[in-house]
Amino acid sequence: MSTQIFVNLPVADLQQSIAFFTRLGFSFNPQFTDDTATCMIVGDNIFVMLLTREKFRSFTPKPICNAHDATEVLVCLSRDSREAVDAMVREAVAAGGSTYNDPQDHGFMYGHGFQDPDGHIWELVHMQAA
Repeated sequence: MSTQIFVNLPVADLQQSIAFFTRLGFSFNPQFTDDTATCMIVGDNIFVMLLTREKFRSFTPKPICNAHDATEVLVCLSRDSREAVDAMVREAVAAGGSTYNDPQDHGFMYGHGFQDPDGHIWELVHMQAA
């Protein structure tokens, strides 16, 4: 069995987060979805658990970071092209997210990103083969 990764993120409004990420093209596993959490499918073995702040709090004794004020994690996803990077950023902003920096062109790698409604940073990169 291959290793799976589950990134867990606290959200203020679970339904708003589901609507936001649905608009970006993600789907959700209904087996792991209820009023307190959902499992967003990113890839074959990559998932993001969006948890209400109350549910998230049950997994950690530490205070929950407010991602609008501090960065607790940078989630980075690859895209198939520069255009796909820019398209997802545009859609994220149209869906209620925001950008936090300008696009970065490093020649072999192009990146941009957005913040979701809870302030979590999602970096998007396209790397040229070779």
